[in-house]
Amino acid sequence: MAVNKEKIEELRKQEAEDLAKILSQKYQLPYLDLTRITIDLDSLKIVPEKTARESRLAVFQSVGKKLQVAVRNPDIPSTREILEELKRTGYTAQLFIVSENSLQKAWSRYKEVPEFTEISKGLIEISEEKIDNFLVKIKNTADLKTALETLANSNQARKISEMLEAILGGALSLEASDVHIEPQEETARLRTRLDGVLQDVVFFDKKTYSLILSRIKLISELKLNIHDKAQDGRFTIRAQTNDIEVRTSILPGPFGESIVLRILNPKTIALAFADLGLHPVLLEIMEKEIDRPNGMILTTGPTGSGKTTTLYAFVKKIYSPATKIITIEDPIEYHLAGISQTQVKEEKGYDFAKGLRSILRQDPDIILVGEIRDLETAETAMHAALTGHLVFSTLHTNNAAGTVPRLIDLGVKPNIIAPAINVAMAQRLVRKLCAQCKQKDLPTAEEKSTIEKILKDLPKNIAQPDLSNLSIFRPKGCGHCNATGYQGRVGVFEAILINDEIEKLILKTPSENEITKAAKKQNIPTIEQDAILKAISGITSLEEIKRILGVF
Repeated sequence: MAVNKEKIEELRKQEAEDLAKILSQKYQLPYLDLTRITIDLDSLKIVPEKTARESRLAVFQSVGKKLQVAVRNPDIPSTREILEELKRTGYTAQLFIVSENSLQKAWSRYKEVPEFTEISKGLIEISEEKIDNFLVKIKNTADLKTALETLANSNQARKISEMLEAILGGALSLEASDVHIEPQEETARLRTRLDGVLQDVVFFDKKTYSLILSRIKLISELKLNIHDKAQDGRFTIRAQTNDIEVRTSILPGPFGESIVLRILNPKTIALAFADLGLHPVLLEIMEKEIDRPNGMILTTGPTGSGKTTTLYAFVKKIYSPATKIITIEDPIEYHLAGISQTQVKEEKGYDFAKGLRSILRQDPDIILVGEIRDLETAETAMHAALTGHLVFSTLHTNNAAGTVPRLIDLGVKPNIIAPAINVAMAQRLVRKLCAQCKQKDLPTAEEKSTIEKILKDLPKNIAQPDLSNLSIFRPKGCGHCNATGYQGRVGVFEAILINDEIEKLILKTPSENEITKAAKKQNIPTIEQDAILKAISGITSLEEIKRILGVF
């Protein structure tokens, strides 16, 4: 019986090979049996396993940019798409018709290449020499433009790879948070976000853009043949001894696919507690609050306002070997020594709420929840705060007083909010004036009037600045600051302590205005007052305060 099964299986395999031979004659392409030849593992790596399986092909040999590619049928749309992408990336392919059994044999070899898993997940290694070169040569966006234009006009074999390395290395040198590549009708624009503001770098021709897009998709493990749907991925830059995660977002548009690379550089978010920019009054308060054994501290503000950086600074400030600190984040932006960190994986059903419930079974003292997005996460976090844990988290509101109404909107009951929260703190990031070129100036009459109005209610425990002889500083621009007049950013803050009076008020489901009015007695400067005091001190400008906070 077993012999008959073996014969039947052998006949099936032979039929498959015969069919492949017929197809080879139809398409006038050579037939090949991959079970009888050597498959080069380095060649196999050119196309990731997932893409190869979906596209019904395998690269089994290569010499430079010349590939030998096994295909089941060259007319399969997904096969054609990948072959076209390889061509656009500079490869030439010699096609061979093979059977399904041959393809399965080739795909099975992926598991023999351990390093391929890492590559397919996305890894770009930039040598120490190149990183040092970028740091020396790329001081501003003009330098990055020159470097990219030089590469674009060269005849290097690895031109596209070198260009992507230059884009990423330049972004690291400039401490950019994001890279945008935006296709237009005839060109594509590259921009970098520096200190929260996008700046033009260079324009590519459409061919170069297309090749860079393909390269980014490959390392981000995104589908090369999908052009009409949004895709999200990630890869890692290995620079010197640091691994820096990059989140990739691809969005279809009328002229092509827009690319945004979010660079999660530990260097830009590894601030110490004392360097956040908290006003001395608030700094003293927060030093006490983060040292409490239980309760919740919430930081609020829009995306990109520095909330995660603040929470990391809190955690680093209070860390000790005697405490168990666990975080759940999306994503992990900075690896904290001695702290257990876990990452949300929505596609696998591991969200903030489920992760938080798991954390509570790990006997933590302190918990950091990256963001409260829904009722389940909010209630679980507050339950933790009420049962002996200190919980840090973030929320999207415009100001500190909006924290309670926002939680009520999510469905949290006021009688849970009131005892659970210790502090609600709002923040924004403003650019710091360049110390090399900032210019002293007098405020206009309108500016002075606004300053006087905002500082009129300055808490009595803060010295009122002399406004009769007031001078400020304005941005100019020089070689040190990329001609922007600004270099680096600092936080501006406000906070509300949930004391007995505020607790009683919360139980009445108050409005933002009612909370703001009650909080004035706490003598903590508002975010506008904090910003104005920083402008008077020459740290930032009135123009920047207007851009971020809308005053003036």
